[in-house]
Amino acid sequence: MTAADNPCIRCGACCASFRVDFARAELQSEGGCVPDALAVDLGGAACRLRGTDHAPPRCAALVGRVGERVRCAIHEWRPSPCREFGLRAPLGLGDDACDRARARHGLPPLPH
Repeated sequence: MTAADNPCIRCGACCASFRVDFARAELQSEGGCVPDALAVDLGGAACRLRGTDHAPPRCAALVGRVGERVRCAIHEWRPSPCREFGLRAPLGLGDDACDRARARHGLPPLPH
């Protein structure tokens, strides 16, 4: 699958549906890759991607219109929950969580 064929490039529903918590160790200031400015401190060892705790959630790093064309402004530096999303599905697309996110935005499920 090429990047142009990847339905995630047009979707972004996951980035505008779920809260994203991750370990503080993933922050740039802690030696990780996630930009500190995009993190909300939850105390202790946890952080949350900015915007994902809003109602409705939408990651502050998501650029574009859900269901049409989107991109992650920090794709190379995204935290582990984003990297792991959809890994259980074939090609990493169209698992149950993906289906729920797409439904929240009026999008049909991807073929499994």
